[in-house]
Amino acid sequence: MTDHTFDVVVVGGAGVDTTVYVPELPLPYADTYAVPPVVDRIGNTGAGVALGCHALGLRVKFVDLIGDDPQGALIRGHLAARGVDFAHAVSEAGTRRSVLLVGPDGRRLSLFDPRVVPGQRMPAGLYLPALRAARHAHISIVDFARHAYADIPDGTTVSTDLHDWDGENPHHEDFAYSSDLVFLSAAKLGGRREEVMRAIAERGRASVVVCTAGAEGCHVLAVPERSRGEIPEQGRGEVRHFPAEPLPGPMADSDGAGDAFVSGFLYGRLAGRPLEECVRLGAVAGAHACTSEGTHEDPIGPDALLDALP
Repeated sequence: MTDHTFDVVVVGGAGVDTTVYVPELPLPYADTYAVPPVVDRIGNTGAGVALGCHALGLRVKFVDLIGDDPQGALIRGHLAARGVDFAHAVSEAGTRRSVLLVGPDGRRLSLFDPRVVPGQRMPAGLYLPALRAARHAHISIVDFARHAYADIPDGTTVSTDLHDWDGENPHHEDFAYSSDLVFLSAAKLGGRREEVMRAIAERGRASVVVCTAGAEGCHVLAVPERSRGEIPEQGRGEVRHFPAEPLPGPMADSDGAGDAFVSGFLYGRLAGRPLEECVRLGAVAGAHACTSEGTHEDPIGPDALLDALP
């Protein structure tokens, strides 16, 4: 067995979230709203997966492009304070940012500024050594991260989160069809949920596709024969529904719940647990995230996570 320095290497996806708690969503037009204090915190999907996996005791390396700006300094400081191994290069466009409007029921609307630089690439020296030392790679859907797939060693498993993909936007296709484990949200799929999940399996290499649906739980398509190296018949797999886990406390906001789900699922997956337990661990982690203000301020630890299993 190959020795690995890292359990999970996360490529791309750190940013800063500016959270605004609003009286309702959608927010009717008005010239001014008085709101509670507006807070800047670390956010975005890669940071969430890295912090979540680290809190669960996994050995994590996080690599990204961020700005040489106050937001980049916030990210570096937060990760350093929590002991996350983080390496970065400077993006001339600055650090990715989101403004999150959060309603009283915890639902949120994200206004995302991706700070895209057309044709931008991550320096190979930043991520190659980490990928070569990793058991698993998680690739965020920032444009420059797609180039890392070609450098992932054979035998290293790969995951991605497509978020609210509509099943058609070509930006997501490299990620969807090049990953062994694919997460996505049902938000934009409507009645096409199962069709899109099956297309990901048929057109790509995924052995598991997980479509999350918030309080309605999640839907899972497994292709077990692919994980055994056999040629799969994707159409015969059953899409199974799993319920959401109850919140362990009052709802604060739903920010970061999807990234927490991914972290909990990966924790189970890397421990060799059955699929059903991985889904349960993901759901428990996601429910925990909903009880904490901010996107990634209080990720669940291993004791609380495992206590949820029978």
